[in-house]
Amino acid sequence: MGSSEERVVAVIMVGGPTKGTRFRPLSLNIPKPLFPLAGQPMVHHPISTCRRIPNLAQIFLIGFYEEKEFALYVSSISNELRVPVRYLREDKPHGSAGGLYNFRDYIMEDNPSHVVLLNCDVCCSFPLPEMLEAHKAYGGMGTLLVIKVSAEAANQFGELVADPVTNELLHYTEKPETFVSDLINCGVYIFTPNIFTAIEDVFMQRKDRANLRRTTSFEALQSAAKALPPDYVRLDQDILSPLAGKKELYTYETLDFWEQIKTPGMSLKCSGLYLSQFRHTSPQLLAAGDGTRSATIIGDVYIHPSAKIHPSAKIGPNVSISANARIGPGVRLISCIILDDVEIKENAVVIHAIIGWRSSIGKWSRVQGEGDYNAKLGITILGEAGSVEDEVVVINSIVLPNKTLNISVQEEIIL
Repeated sequence: MGSSEERVVAVIMVGGPTKGTRFRPLSLNIPKPLFPLAGQPMVHHPISTCRRIPNLAQIFLIGFYEEKEFALYVSSISNELRVPVRYLREDKPHGSAGGLYNFRDYIMEDNPSHVVLLNCDVCCSFPLPEMLEAHKAYGGMGTLLVIKVSAEAANQFGELVADPVTNELLHYTEKPETFVSDLINCGVYIFTPNIFTAIEDVFMQRKDRANLRRTTSFEALQSAAKALPPDYVRLDQDILSPLAGKKELYTYETLDFWEQIKTPGMSLKCSGLYLSQFRHTSPQLLAAGDGTRSATIIGDVYIHPSAKIHPSAKIGPNVSISANARIGPGVRLISCIILDDVEIKENAVVIHAIIGWRSSIGKWSRVQGEGDYNAKLGITILGEAGSVEDEVVVINSIVLPNKTLNISVQEEIIL
């Protein structure tokens, strides 16, 4: 058992309903962090990985959602992992670093020596124990998880330059207009408590600048009014960029998978990545079947124990089936998420799609997307309580909740 000086706390930023509109219509029913990927809530994947950190004292979730939306999950996951998990609700946006600072008294109540900071909408293998060891060896204030991507994709993220020998962060810029580096920020960090001093310094500098402006002209007052609030601090632009090259920040490169979960299409892709990871971390969660007593299973598939699957169905790869789903005879499922209480009737086909809660797919129907996870209509989404009648084809479409389709549609948004 480590000493109290070695304790670690984890903080997961979960956002809130003020953002996340790209995740509709799925986020109309459930907070995005609780949407199931590979049969587990999105936030469950980073939380369960945090459990591997030695001397973990607490896990905090910080966001804008009402406390009641997370109460049941926080209670159950705390009992399951036997680690306290607490949800802290922000009263207003404080920025990625400002939100951390706003709850510093809670975060520091166990006197941790390190704070792990994660973003909920990141999908990766979260190599936190290995990253923590590297962070201790570097001896700096913070360590960033980084990954190499294509030069074409890099400018969608925070690009950075690191010393190839020491891994020190030398330069950081958020979403640059010109190419800087193919090394990007993954949104996973480990900090010493000195991060709070660095954030406080930004607060003070901003207040000082605001006070100087008030002594000058009317125009200066106008520009001050347009500036960010003093208590709104961004981790990337306000902390990482100024501290780069000062021997305070270092990088840890992952060679494993990494994605951002901004849209339903990416959630389907990431569900497949987590299912694939289960082969190594949680093989007991993956289904098996040969088409005799149980359905034929191909590749990585999760099936909730309460789901009813006909033995003649063929399922996979990359399929997640939630609680109380009913999958009929001859059904074919490929690369899809089937949510709670869905019924898919005989000989229907679902490919590259997300089928919302309590929806139904009729006999011999086909619900399919082309599988472009980045395109707006790259997958087909059926909102809650949607109904596709018998022998209807739905291709590359988004269907809002409580809609019934009795004719075939392609590349449409059904309001």
